[in-house]
Amino acid sequence: MKYSQLILLVLALAAALGGQTTNAPRFEQLVKEFDYDHTAPFYATELSRQRRGQTTLVDLTYPSVKGGAVPAYLVIPTGKGPFPAVLFGHWMMPGSPLANRKEFLEEATVLAQAGVVALLIDAPMVRPGYVAEKDEMRMVVQQSEASRQQVIDFRRGIDLLLARPDVDARRIAYVGHSFDAHIGAILTGVEKRIQSFVLMAGGLSDEEYVFDPGNADMVKLRARLGDAVIRDYFRNYAWDDPVHFLSHSSPAAVFLQYGKQDKPITAKMAERAYERFGEPKRIGFYEAGHALNAKARKDRARWLAKRLSLESIDKEALARIPELK
Repeated sequence: MKYSQLILLVLALAAALGGQTTNAPRFEQLVKEFDYDHTAPFYATELSRQRRGQTTLVDLTYPSVKGGAVPAYLVIPTGKGPFPAVLFGHWMMPGSPLANRKEFLEEATVLAQAGVVALLIDAPMVRPGYVAEKDEMRMVVQQSEASRQQVIDFRRGIDLLLARPDVDARRIAYVGHSFDAHIGAILTGVEKRIQSFVLMAGGLSDEEYVFDPGNADMVKLRARLGDAVIRDYFRNYAWDDPVHFLSHSSPAAVFLQYGKQDKPITAKMAERAYERFGEPKRIGFYEAGHALNAKARKDRARWLAKRLSLESIDKEALARIPELK
């Protein structure tokens, strides 16, 4: 989860900043943090291909602008299209066997059967060769850069999708959970080729989380470091706090999903995030924790079907998907 890393991030960077202050950058400056060279050579390497019912699953990689390869699944429906497309971003729950691109594979397959091209990618932290820094300061910088890299890798993923003649550029959606809800919230302001977003169990204001008076751990942290030093950190690393991007989401539609038992993210935090987004938008609360549940899955499938103009989705196949752990 984002917040277990955030505590370390504030501790290390607060010490490094040493009271230094900077003016909060304008939105136009924040967006530039996620620029990349659209003209750079681009290619995908197909590793394998297999049929899954009425769909085809392609295991592939494509170059990351920040170096290395992006492991990805491409799920393709039968037919010629043009098809809508959905990008899927997974959570980073420690200990979960689905803290990777496999989290949404079954859901993506059900959507592909309804005529959707799906792209699922691994976050930088679970890619081959990634080694977490042991030094605290280096580790937090590494994690921040991983967030930036994931945003850009998804943007490059859209390039990959739109290079396909069977993808409809007018119907692109994004689904992100937890860590990748954080990423998706940034994308709402940065990437205007995406028309629809589903953001699941995302804490979308890091600064608000740290300064929540009801969070005993954060109250202790602030007492140790002092509010001024922590505020300095958030000014210097504003580009990695989704809150600065939410009001720039229009004209894309945003659907927020939260679990009522998800303790780190209070209902008030969720409601405030919802208020900050532009229109159109929707929010849903579920009797679930951070993993959410089958009802949330059904709701987002129905919402995506409407947004992407899908004729029908196999509700029984959707219901057979196991609960996330």
